[in-house]
Order: sequence, then structure tokens, then C-alpha cells
Amino acid sequence: MSKGKVLVVGSNATRIEIQGGGTGPTGQYLNETVVPAMAVIDAGYEVVLATPNGKQPYIDPASDHAAHFGGDEKAYRRGRDFFDKDPAMTNVHTLRAIVDGGLDQYAAVFVPGGQGPVVDLMQDPELGKILRYFHERKKITALLCHGPIATLATLPDAKAYRAALIAGDKAKVAELGKGWQYAGYKMTVFTASEEIPIEEQFLHGKIYFTMPDALGAAGAEVSRSAVDFEPYVVEDRELITGQNPRSDHPIAAKLIAALDRATVAA
Repeated sequence: MSKGKVLVVGSNATRIEIQGGGTGPTGQYLNETVVPAMAVIDAGYEVVLATPNGKQPYIDPASDHAAHFGGDEKAYRRGRDFFDKDPAMTNVHTLRAIVDGGLDQYAAVFVPGGQGPVVDLMQDPELGKILRYFHERKKITALLCHGPIATLATLPDAKAYRAALIAGDKAKVAELGKGWQYAGYKMTVFTASEEIPIEEQFLHGKIYFTMPDALGAAGAEVSRSAVDFEPYVVEDRELITGQNPRSDHPIAAKLIAALDRATVAA
């Protein structure tokens, strides 16, 4: 019998805007999606996957190899097979259906990274509703790598906030960022320096804003690891955030520990 349900929110984005015009390839990172999901299931919880359009997230090819599973080919194959074949990953719901079905049935929500969330999730109104619901009830909310940017979906006008970031209009960003529910929260996110090799090797261009700046402008207290790409997780109240792909196992452990505490308390 399941100990509870965890909602995993994925992105459907495949391209991201780059400076000077045009777009570069993007998506969801495989390990960031499956490592926490498999760990949650192994711990006795049920996983429900949802995306804006109800289709599986597009896996960024940059993440689709064993290097992101500690160089372990068997771990990579297990993760890839889980994503391709397990009903937890193939039975995908729309975010709207999740909202309409009732959010009280979920013990936690988890948003993995890859740059995809920077495109769609950070301005998705249904995700905004979900995250506001979880925040108001102090229910566990975990986000990894670029995933924490999705918390900006809770802003009153998230689309305009994102547009102001792209336009580089700092005054408008500051105005639109007022009243954010996570202002004052300690968190982490993929850093500007970690973004550089992605921009150089895969995007061949620079994205319009950094993740720490986007969160910091709305009031987040963003911290980071001393060394790029070292695992780093921050927990503040109901919010659990991980910095980068290598934080996949640590954030899974923090998420499961929080779930177990909540289960005992209930």
C-alpha cells in the first residue's frame, strides 16, 4: 500500500530563447527526473507525473547518457527504462487535470530541472495554482537545478515578469516581483557560472537571464556550493531546493526524509 502520492511536474519545452535572436535546444534532464522519482517509489510512495500539455517531458540529449549517472551504465539504463516504460512516467496528466482532480491527495510536489522549466513552467498559471496551494498549507515542495525557477509561476503576473527579465527591464522586474510568496526563503538554483558550459557547448549562445538573478530579484535568499557542479541542497520550511544535476540523490534523500516526517506527524 502506498504511503502517499508525490506529484512530479515536468516541462514540455524543447527550445529556449538566446540573446541576439533565435533559440537553442533544451528539455528536461533525465537523471534529475528519474533518480528522485525512483527513490520516492522505492521508499514506498506513489509518483504521479504531470506536464502542461499532458505529454512526457522532452529529455534533453545532453543529459541522456551514463555520465549523469555517475558513469554507471547500468544505473543509466535502469533510469532510461524507467522513464520509457514505467507507468509512473508514461501515464502523464495535464497540470489542469491535476488541479481539477484535487490537490489535497498529494503529500509533496517535485519539479526537476534541465532548462525546460525556464521556458514554460515559470510562467504556467496551473503550476502557479499548485504551488500556491502547497505553500499555503506548508506542504513539501522540492525543486532541482533549473527547477526552482518554476516557483516564479506563483507571481501575480508571471508571464510579464519573465518578459521583463528577457527585456532586461530591472525596474519592471522589481515591481512585478513584489508580493512573491517565497520572498525571504533560503534556496539554491543552477548558477550563472554552471550555465556557461551549457551555453557554450549546447546552446551556442547566451540565455537572457541567470537563475539566481531571476529568483533574487523577487526576494529569494540564494546560496550555492563553493565549487561548481558539487552537490548542494537547501531546506527552508516546506521548500527543498537542489543546485545542479549532481544534487539528484541528495535532494531525493531530503525529500523522502521530509515525506517520512510528514507521514509520522499525520
